[in-house]
Amino acid sequence: MKIHALVASQATQPLHTGEVELRDLQPDDVRINVLYCGVCHSDLHMARNEWGVSRYPLVPGHEIVGRVAAVGDNVTRYAVGQTVGVGVMVDACGECHFCHQQEEQYCETGFTPTYNGTDKYTGGNTYGGYADQVIADQNFVVSIPDNLPLNAVAPLLCAGVTVWSPLHHFNVKAGHKVGVVGLGGLGHMAVKLASALGAEVTLFTTSPEKGADARRLGAHRVVVSRDAGQMAACQTSLDIILDCVAAPHDLDPYLATLKTNGQLVLVGIPDQPHPSPNVTPMVFRRLSISGTSIGSIKETQQMLDFCGQHNITADVEMITGEEIETAFARMLTSDVKYRFVIDMQKTGW
Repeated sequence: MKIHALVASQATQPLHTGEVELRDLQPDDVRINVLYCGVCHSDLHMARNEWGVSRYPLVPGHEIVGRVAAVGDNVTRYAVGQTVGVGVMVDACGECHFCHQQEEQYCETGFTPTYNGTDKYTGGNTYGGYADQVIADQNFVVSIPDNLPLNAVAPLLCAGVTVWSPLHHFNVKAGHKVGVVGLGGLGHMAVKLASALGAEVTLFTTSPEKGADARRLGAHRVVVSRDAGQMAACQTSLDIILDCVAAPHDLDPYLATLKTNGQLVLVGIPDQPHPSPNVTPMVFRRLSISGTSIGSIKETQQMLDFCGQHNITADVEMITGEEIETAFARMLTSDVKYRFVIDMQKTGW
């Protein structure tokens, strides 16, 4: 069937309204009418082929909230009319070690991304949520809590679970002291979630004017990372840091703020490598630098359930599909608090 979508036809042209072919419904499939789709920075990278892997036509979008329109014969988890979400993955091998332990994001053969992946049924491209409909296997669909505003839930499907996964993996809980580097789409969710878990949150920022907003979101302390005195005042004070900045920067000042056995977890992906850290303090205080990628379907559902219990959503700015290029341009200058979300119901096809 043909669906309406915002389509990237080549790297040098803006997205345009068009049509793409949605594959036939398979026995395990859920077809979803898209209500809202968050705008992730990776959507811009892919539309412009900045990572060199884009295949056109390309329909971005992997922060999808919608309602079930149809289900395949084998589907037992979802019913027509139910509100559901789809994140970064729509398939994985299901056979490897990581898939068996419900960590599909680390699938040894590579998970199938929601868009710009290879559909296992057709061999063609997978298409994302900048569209009026999507299809996904029931095992890669999640339920949305009834009490949350759906437009502000959409960014949880990527930004939310990306920071939830390390918080969950490293068992962050009440009494822990957590640092967050950067107050953007990822960072603002890290502050909210870590605070709701009962941790004491320190936000590191290069922008002093973000202090008030960081405290509104749940930060207990704001440290201007360019201020040597402020950085010195919080040395060896933190258990774990989530570094949400997607630009290369010196990691040593943040390592200095960790206690012995502390973890610096990288979730932002820079376009160039970070400078190599000083090994000496890592050795003498048993510090670790690690990274995590998005989150599993199980973690995504856990995160959504937690957000439902604590009334947590993203801070969003609503746009229509016609405004996507303006949103991309503003995103490049960090001019958004803190995630754009496309209202598909108001997008003219």
